[in-house]
Amino acid sequence: MKAILLRGYGEVDQLHYEDAPDPVAGPGEVVVRVASTSINPIDFKLRAGHMKAIMPLTFPDILGRDVAGEVTAIGDGVTSLKVTDKVLGLVNHSYAQYLTAKAEDLAKLPDGLDILDAGVVPLVALTGTQLIENGVHPKAGDVVLVTGALGSVGRVAVFVAKQHGAHVIAGVRAKQKAEAETIGADTVVALDDDAEIASLPELDAIADTVGGETIGKLLPKLKKSGVLATVLGKPPAADQAGTKVNEVFARPDAKRLYELAVDVRDRRLVIPISNRLPLSEIRKAQTLAEKGCQGKIAVLP
Repeated sequence: MKAILLRGYGEVDQLHYEDAPDPVAGPGEVVVRVASTSINPIDFKLRAGHMKAIMPLTFPDILGRDVAGEVTAIGDGVTSLKVTDKVLGLVNHSYAQYLTAKAEDLAKLPDGLDILDAGVVPLVALTGTQLIENGVHPKAGDVVLVTGALGSVGRVAVFVAKQHGAHVIAGVRAKQKAEAETIGADTVVALDDDAEIASLPELDAIADTVGGETIGKLLPKLKKSGVLATVLGKPPAADQAGTKVNEVFARPDAKRLYELAVDVRDRRLVIPISNRLPLSEIRKAQTLAEKGCQGKIAVLP
C-alpha cells in the first residue's frame, strides 16, 4: 500500500509518500480501506516534535487520527462488523490506504453520509462532545461560554451544549461575529474586545478550545462553583484563580460517534470542509492546516 511515512521530527519535508507493508488484523481488529481522513492539529504537533515528551514517536511513523472507509478483513473474535461494512472512527495511522483498528472503536457509516466527507468528522466531533459531556456536564439553563466557537471542535461544543439545554455563548474574534451568528449559539461575544468580555454575564462553565491570554481575562467571569473544561491542558491562570479545571482528551466512542455522524448527515451539525486533497499532497495539506485555514482539510488516499 501507499502511506505517508514520517521519517523524523521537523517540517513537512519529513513526510514521505512511499510504499509500506499492508496491515494485518489482529484479534478484535479489522482492516479498513481508507476512503478519507483529515488533518488535525495533533498531526503537525506530533510531526514537529512538540509532543515528544508525552507522545514519543518511533520512526518511520504514520500519522493520522480520522478514518472513514470500508472493512476489508476481520480478525479473530470480531462479530460486530463484516467485510464490506462502511465505517468511521477515531483511530491511529490513517495517513495510508489501509489501516487496522479495534472493531469496537468504529461506528457504521450512516446511510446517506458521503464517505469522502465523513473522514473529517471523528476527532473533532468526539473532542467537542467530550469537552461538553465529560468536561462541563451542563444542566439545562447553565450559562456556558465556548471559546473558539467557529473552529471545528468549537462548533461541535456549541451544538452539544445546546442539546443539553445550556444557554450557550459563542466566543470568537470580532471579525468572526457575523459568521458565528449562524452556528446556533444564544449569544456571540468578541473575545478580542475587552469591553465585550466585561459585559459577559456570570458563567457556569467555560469550554475552552483556544487557550492563551484570553482565558486569564475570562476566569473572573466564572462562578466560584464553575468549571473550566479544556482540550489544551490546565492554564497557569486557573491555579492563580483557584478554578476547577477538567482536562479533556478525546477517546473513541463508537455509539456517540454514530449519533453525531447522523447529525452531520442531516445538517443539524455542520463541520465545514475547506479543501479536499489527495494523500500524495500531504505536505500541502499540513501546511494549509498549520497556517489556520477556515474549515477542515479532507485527505483522500
